Amino acid sequence: MTTRRDFNKTMIKGAGAAALMSTFPLSAACAPQSKKLGVALVGLGSYSTYQLAPALQDTQHCYLTGVVTGTPVKEKQWADKYGIPTDNIYNYDNFDAIADNDDIDIVYVVLPNSMHAEFCIRAAKAGKHVICEKPMAISVKECDDIINACNAAGVKLGVGYRLQSEPYTNEIKRIVREKPFGEVRFVSAEAGYRSRGNPDQWRLNRALAGGGALLNMGVYAIQGAIYGTGQNPISVSAQEFSTDPDYFKDTDESITAQFKFPNGATGSIFTSHSANVNRHYSAFDRGWLELNPANNYGPLAGRLSTGEEIKFTHESQQKLQMDDFARHILEGTPNCAPGEMGKRDMIICEAIYQSIAEGGKTISLDLGRMGIVG
Repeated sequence: MTTRRDFNKTMIKGAGAAALMSTFPLSAACAPQSKKLGVALVGLGSYSTYQLAPALQDTQHCYLTGVVTGTPVKEKQWADKYGIPTDNIYNYDNFDAIADNDDIDIVYVVLPNSMHAEFCIRAAKAGKHVICEKPMAISVKECDDIINACNAAGVKLGVGYRLQSEPYTNEIKRIVREKPFGEVRFVSAEAGYRSRGNPDQWRLNRALAGGGALLNMGVYAIQGAIYGTGQNPISVSAQEFSTDPDYFKDTDESITAQFKFPNGATGSIFTSHSANVNRHYSAFDRGWLELNPANNYGPLAGRLSTGEEIKFTHESQQKLQMDDFARHILEGTPNCAPGEMGKRDMIICEAIYQSIAEGGKTISLDLGRMGIVG
């Protein structure tokens, strides 16, 4: 088991971005309730620092009210920056005491992948709703453990798939669902970036990350293939490539995979820690759509074969994601990224790794409509 000491040794150290202290925004006038849910971030790395915490200053249905960190100096930094009360600041040892804190409704686990299951389960046992950053875990079994713990505790579970809440992704879903161009026949999804700056980062440590490019960026490509067809794949074959084994000693560098879908459509994904790729393409009977860029924090951009642009006003994806989850709790709206979605993607990741280990063998999948929302 990975210890906090191991984790702290491998985490990238970085100074927090300067931010002005701000008051919590008021709930939207159209909301049927005035309550806002308190969110505690577990793990104060770059994603919490530069994306989640700033987004929580603009959310309408939830707000930043607590943090959990293994780095004592960050306790004061975050308390000063965001006005977090001392009683709402925890470390990994006293985390379970969060059960007695009525200020905190949601725990967002933003730790290295190998720590997701432990802290999601502990949060659920503490009676808190849970957002688990992607990938949901490092195995299907761990996904099941998280889902079972949340069900047993009667708390809601969401996965940190920010793209499920942003308008470009939902426009793809609409076009696929309403079929203005006919049936989907082919989908291609690419997600990756070039990682060369820090060979000691936790994402290159299999014990912490559980895998490499596939679990980091590949889940976005898998998601794109699924919402780009409106279906789960029925089989997958895959190949792995390495161009820099000295840097990628412990994790996969680049992976391609091929999918077949129930309606006869085919698809391909590519994910990498060696190439900047960021595109989605769906081909239909009578046209196509493209997003490029498709997966980053935005703004995204898209176009149709008719010559029209796909264009929406840019908003923080993290803001939209966390507000959607809060509304799911408060109002019973659909869960945009339920635990079953995270588990499904891990089933596909394990099948991809199995295919690679067996020389590109085609692996059958029996997923039905598991994890498909909208």
